[in-house]
Amino acid sequence: MTKSRLSYKCHRFPPEIIAHAVWLYCRFNLSLREVEEMFLERGIDISYETIRRWVAKFGPAIARELRRRQSQPGDIWHLDEVVVTIKGRKFWLWRAVDQNGVVLDEILQSRRNTAAAKRLLARLMKRHGRTPKRFITDKLRSYGAARQKIAPGVEHRSHKGLNNRAENSHLPFRKRERAMQGYRSPGSLQRFVSIHSAIRNCFSVPARRRSALTIRYHRLEAFDAWNAVVNAD
Repeated sequence: MTKSRLSYKCHRFPPEIIAHAVWLYCRFNLSLREVEEMFLERGIDISYETIRRWVAKFGPAIARELRRRQSQPGDIWHLDEVVVTIKGRKFWLWRAVDQNGVVLDEILQSRRNTAAAKRLLARLMKRHGRTPKRFITDKLRSYGAARQKIAPGVEHRSHKGLNNRAENSHLPFRKRERAMQGYRSPGSLQRFVSIHSAIRNCFSVPARRRSALTIRYHRLEAFDAWNAVVNAD
């Protein structure tokens, strides 16, 4: 397996501590100060601002490498959108997941209309280089209009009861949102969700792997992937 391209030069702390801080903050619903406290309990004095800078610097690169190692998505894509308020202004976080719950993409947009749905579909096609067998959405008509323009040959099922997979994928984001007490800007939200979803995809156990033994194997595989990504040059 190829080594990570991450470079930890000119940092006072070793790569293992930096990577572990990023993992704790992005993997669990912890605040920066809680991560700071966890390290202090182990005798490591790191300020929460330092941890924030590490997440901003290394998080996107780690997320890109994790996505690059991710297997091909399933052929049924569930699409949904959730409202997010940033400094009193409403935005919509559009999300796509496959039938196994793997997050395919997320994009924050200011509108909930056909243009926004088209942007999501076009981005999905470009990122994954293929079209799915089926789209599943709620009753929002924008999805149907966008699908006819972007992927007219793909089957589309529009029914709220069929889209629980996408709706459930919002729950970890909502928990994280409460822990962070909101977001400072649309850009910071977009950056964080891309990191959060990539790490979640790596460590979350798919529905098809639910026995105790397969869960353990999945977690060991996830740690192997993580260690390969964050390994210093």
